[in-house]
Amino acid sequence: MLHYSGPLLTRPTAEALLAARDAGADEWIGSLDLGRSSDQALLRADTWQWRGQHHPYPHKLKDRTIYYRDGDEFAPVSRYADSLIKLVPTEWGAPTFEIDGIKMLPTAKESPFEDARRKVALVEPQGKVLLDTCGGLGYFAACCLEAGVARIHSFEKNADVLWLRTLNPWSPDPDAPESSCRLQLTHADVSEAITQIADASIDALLHDPPRFGIAGELYSQAFYDQLARVLRRGGRLFHYTGNPNKLTSGRDVPREVAKRLEKAGFKAQLALDGVLAIRR
Repeated sequence: MLHYSGPLLTRPTAEALLAARDAGADEWIGSLDLGRSSDQALLRADTWQWRGQHHPYPHKLKDRTIYYRDGDEFAPVSRYADSLIKLVPTEWGAPTFEIDGIKMLPTAKESPFEDARRKVALVEPQGKVLLDTCGGLGYFAACCLEAGVARIHSFEKNADVLWLRTLNPWSPDPDAPESSCRLQLTHADVSEAITQIADASIDALLHDPPRFGIAGELYSQAFYDQLARVLRRGGRLFHYTGNPNKLTSGRDVPREVAKRLEKAGFKAQLALDGVLAIRR
């Protein structure tokens, strides 16, 4: 899928553009790619120009929404099929995304990109062949590329999430020169696709599944047995679990995960908001 290269607007960005125009300025300098860079927009009465393209001024933008140029207007980066999925701005630049209003990445204390970087560091990806089971917006993959991974195979089941990636400048493009053919992104359910991966062919593993109630199969003993099969001995795995409230859920998900991983052949310990395990 081709990656979008036009401007991305949020309500504060649009208001800054309009305020500069109304103040009589003929240019505005700021970020039109969610904080990835700062650039100049040339302002006219009815249109503005960015990177050689003319655009209409937006109107009535909503909070917590990102907009992209779709035909003659700016449209929200969202889709609704079986569920509402949307890209959501954060104060950190790198966006998160929501499915039916449920935030899929932690953003309360730091950028979701920085959060991914800390977790990726646990599996020490430099020079390794890495499996990324649930690619999401691709922040794990981007941080692995940054850290010098030899090759990363990333799976994503949701076609709408893959579409969000094409509009998110923080998501890595498998076809971009900086990926150097190291990133392979596959639209597939990893719980099924993993059976086609050869034994002990993976050096490190990142597993960031949706909540247990949404994707219980990705927390199953059968799936963990498959993870153990494809990961070489001594290989590292980070499994995101989050920190669900034990008092309300009645479950200690991180410890349940650690016990299943131990049974599958890992040495596991709690780390960050998940479980770090090493294949025995």
